[in-house]
Amino acid sequence: MKNILTSLIVFCAFSFSSFSQAKSKAEKDTKNWRYEIELVGEGQEGTYLVKIWSYSKKPKIAIEQAKKNAVHGVVFQQLIGSGKISSKPPIVSDPGVETAKADFFDPFFEDGGAYKKYVSVSNDGSIAPEDRLKVGKEYKIGVIVSVRKDMLKQDLIKAGVVKSLNSGF
Repeated sequence: MKNILTSLIVFCAFSFSSFSQAKSKAEKDTKNWRYEIELVGEGQEGTYLVKIWSYSKKPKIAIEQAKKNAVHGVVFQQLIGSGKISSKPPIVSDPGVETAKADFFDPFFEDGGAYKKYVSVSNDGSIAPEDRLKVGKEYKIGVIVSVRKDMLKQDLIKAGVVKSLNSGF
């Protein structure tokens, strides 16, 4: 009985350590903003539907990172549309703002940070087989995410990160 308990404790510790390492790698990838984004639609009330391709050794972690990546993409990258969907400019046109306002963006994008209130996974976390690609030792996971762009922009204006159109030149 003691051997079984010891084995169980070792297994749990190893599993947690492995998960923590994968999460740490995913966090590093997020800090490097390693993702691909495409605009797949516009929802009601100022939302964008985007497809995010995130990289991770663990698909579950890639799904969570996709939320951060989606918000980052809407804020800082031009969203390329296809077909009848036109491309959209980023909320922040100056890429230097991310570094200049690091005191805002670092906690904003932390695990459990404020970014979460602007994003939701559209497909309930389920990943289509064609959106789960093995690339070397990791996965490239495609996730459809809804981002509340208008609400995000208004809050960035209130925080002084983005200037409103009414602020003058």
